[in-house]
Amino acid sequence: MPSDAARRKADFAPADVEVEKRGDGSILFRSPRPLGAYGHRMGELIDRAAATVPDRCFLAERCDGGWRRMSYASLRDQVRRAASALLRLGTMSDRPLAVLSDNSIEVAVITLAAIYAGITVVPVSPAYAKLSRTLERLGIFIKATNPAVVYASDPAIYGRALASGLPDDALVLVEKPDKDRTDWLRFADFMAGEVDEDTLAAAVARIDRNTLAKIMFTSGSTGHPKGVLMTHGMLLAHTQALAECWPFMDRDPPVLLNWLPWSHSFGGNAVFFMVLNHMGTLYIDDGRPVPELIGRTVENLRSVSPTIMKSVPREYGLLLPYLEADAELARTFFRDLKLVFYAAADMPPPVWQRIEALAAKYCEHPPYFTSAWGMSENIATSTLVHFPIEQAGFIGLPVPGTTIKLVPADGKMELRLRGPALTPGYLGRPDLTRAALDEEGFYCSGDAGRLVDPENPALGFAYDGRIGENFKLSSGRWIFVGQTRVRAVADGEPIVDDVVVAAPARDEAGLLIFLNIPACRALSPELLSAGIEELARAPEVRDRVREMLRKVSADPALSLIVRRAMILTEPASIDGHETSDKGYLNQRGILARRQAIVDRLYDDGDPDVIMIEHGAVNETRVASTGLKQPAKPADD
Repeated sequence: MPSDAARRKADFAPADVEVEKRGDGSILFRSPRPLGAYGHRMGELIDRAAATVPDRCFLAERCDGGWRRMSYASLRDQVRRAASALLRLGTMSDRPLAVLSDNSIEVAVITLAAIYAGITVVPVSPAYAKLSRTLERLGIFIKATNPAVVYASDPAIYGRALASGLPDDALVLVEKPDKDRTDWLRFADFMAGEVDEDTLAAAVARIDRNTLAKIMFTSGSTGHPKGVLMTHGMLLAHTQALAECWPFMDRDPPVLLNWLPWSHSFGGNAVFFMVLNHMGTLYIDDGRPVPELIGRTVENLRSVSPTIMKSVPREYGLLLPYLEADAELARTFFRDLKLVFYAAADMPPPVWQRIEALAAKYCEHPPYFTSAWGMSENIATSTLVHFPIEQAGFIGLPVPGTTIKLVPADGKMELRLRGPALTPGYLGRPDLTRAALDEEGFYCSGDAGRLVDPENPALGFAYDGRIGENFKLSSGRWIFVGQTRVRAVADGEPIVDDVVVAAPARDEAGLLIFLNIPACRALSPELLSAGIEELARAPEVRDRVREMLRKVSADPALSLIVRRAMILTEPASIDGHETSDKGYLNQRGILARRQAIVDRLYDDGDPDVIMIEHGAVNETRVASTGLKQPAKPADD
């Protein structure tokens, strides 16, 4: 582990916390530093950047083998033109703009234009248009928000969605013309007019911290998506809190290459507005952390040296073989890198160690590792690591302005939060809003946390799983799903992509396994072109699953509790509410939809069950455990 002095490229706010223990067993934690002053409208960030660094690049995206760039001065000009055009419609005083597209410069412009003018934006995940067969969730979002304008980049990609269920009077804006839909207007033509300074100034003057800026739907990884209301004040408070935890960004404006979708809070708020607030540069990555697309990220990194990487652990694991094999790529990657940020899951120790080894080889000042915890209801970040850490598991300390309350719940301590970045509620669901808050107004997250070291609270919290996913065995013993899942995935690398932990009221826990198909194919030349059914039957794959089960069962915390598994051959379905559009598994949704498979998992006579008994394995063959002719997906 490199010394803190060796890393000195980044400086952090002091790691300290105020602690208040209560008689009911709950504990309050808050930063001793009050949240600093922040503005009243998000458009102030655009105006300030354009006045301060007009020629600096804010956004860049791939175009014809190079990078197409937009400066801060150009951003402000384009935003104001689009804002004026939206106001000219006269239909958006109480109706939002819906954005249905992958990250792009145009998406940034139309999104910021609406926010600049005091118009609410509804970022809708493109996955609900591109991956869904039924367009069910998209229809629910459109019906719930009733947008006056819907933006989509390419009719060839989003035409099916645009032609299905939009309000009759909604204006459709597209980037590319569609010869069959002359009523769809090109965005460039829409914003070609001059800025109406008086109308725009009047709209801007009406904005305050309570003005609604966004409605962002939760990912649905732990249930059905909900529309989270986000105000200008929430976004500004969140952005200010991040700035105070990582003050080096004022000195060194951040440079990021990032793929995280702007339809979710991690990418669309925590990344996007962090860069804007510090007048940095955001390169839009057209790659993804999946084997078939990680090559695009690699090519982009050949021309970009980020100062901060923000992603999920999976991306780092996929990048490592390329960095280890290509010295020039590694030097470019590490040259300016200050922070390696990961969230949504723990960084596997082998990945951490390999990054450390590469950093020691290719850069003078190795980057810090850092993480956070949060959710859409608090914009994205409630706790943040702003101190050196030596291993995964840390989620940091409360950011300034946010109070964290730990409350005993089902054998764990639930993380609850309150602060200026907390949502005023859910769209059209006052019942859910009331249910989400405790008697003191703290948001009940359903996530568990614990102090890394009760004797030293300044080391912050460790994430301790999702309380709502945990269950009891027939013996009454709790099974902590998050802990079990993380251990199983780590022990099953690289062939185990993810697992679902089952099931309540049984004698022991079992695992439903989703395979990493490329990794399975790499086990043997005979498997290079194998399909999922063949892979599930392959002895090489089965041996790895047995090995994973033995490792998990050897864990003292899990011993003799996790001893059986089945391989799933049907992928998780976004229409069946088994996965979110970000790829996170909805454990409860999968168990509910695949109850017949769960029942088979606990049938000791089923030959598809891989079961270890006192070191032996009961296994004869594998049959498909995919659903046969699935019924119509359940309604949201």
